Amino acid sequence: MAHTFEELVEKQRAADEAHARVEALRDAYGAPTAAPWSDIQTDTYETAWRAWRDLARDVQATVTEYAKDEGRPRNDVEAQVKTAAKTPPERAAESPEDSPGEDG
Repeated sequence: MAHTFEELVEKQRAADEAHARVEALRDAYGAPTAAPWSDIQTDTYETAWRAWRDLARDVQATVTEYAKDEGRPRNDVEAQVKTAAKTPPERAAESPEDSPGEDG
């Protein structure tokens, strides 16, 4: 299945949001060794962690497939996706190949 650069960026954003949720839960609950978590806290954290893990795995597989299809180095594609995912959505709509370079 062919993917677009924009799809990769959206997948990366979803994974980043899931990761932020895991970190927020960890911050809110504190270390489980300092004060035991309730069953609900444990379930909530584990569900969020699994969601992040699954989204991150999907991003990695999709980036690999895209790079192979485009004949580009995987690490270059991954770096561009991560950079684009951090920019506002209206600016990330252009893939790096479509954007003017430093030459203008």
